[in-house]
Amino acid sequence: MSFFASDFGSRLKGTVISKQIVYGSVAHYLPEKRPDGRTHRWTVFVKPYHNEDLSVFIKKIHFKLHDSYGNCNRTVSKMPYEVSETGWGEFEIVIKIYFQDPVERPVTVYHILKLFHTGPDANDAISANLPVYYENYEEIVFQDPTVMMRNVLMKKPITYVSGEWKHHTDCEKNRIFENLKIETVRKLQEAKRILQKEIDEQKIKLKIAQETLLKFKEEIMRSRKATPATSYLAAITS
Repeated sequence: MSFFASDFGSRLKGTVISKQIVYGSVAHYLPEKRPDGRTHRWTVFVKPYHNEDLSVFIKKIHFKLHDSYGNCNRTVSKMPYEVSETGWGEFEIVIKIYFQDPVERPVTVYHILKLFHTGPDANDAISANLPVYYENYEEIVFQDPTVMMRNVLMKKPITYVSGEWKHHTDCEKNRIFENLKIETVRKLQEAKRILQKEIDEQKIKLKIAQETLLKFKEEIMRSRKATPATSYLAAITS
């Protein structure tokens, strides 16, 4: 199938394409005290769920850090999409993802930077000086994408790095991300089913309303034809 240049901005109705990503952070405790009081070195990132080059469809990613950082707005235009810093406190990082087609609206996600271990195994993790991972699985859903974006998304994924791509949270023991993916697909399918049911119900109601309106119009026309013109004149002159 071929497209003219002007076709690339048009949208493909009924087309849905999703891409899986993982965003989060990892923090390491700094063993030596610093004069600025910062206790951790951390990295916030956006990674592919599978081992693919995200720059095929992502143009750039903007990370908004806490205002206390001199340059709190960081933009990364190539993989790896990550920002590293040092600090002593936890805060929310705003991550805004821009796509290769500027017509597609950016997607924004929010991540809470975690520096400290929590939970029942926290003391053991602290004793072993283990890093603090906090990762989130997300699916970017492109509903009715442009022709250009569809072509980009449908390209065969390009391998980013050699070897197996792993995420700390999604270990073989719990398969958290894989379970989230399955649950997300289930919810999307259920939402689609409910939406289609509502659309079908509204179509039925609309058809009934149109048929009722048509009957009223026919009754009015029959009434006008059955009434002699002289009666209208009499009603006007009386």
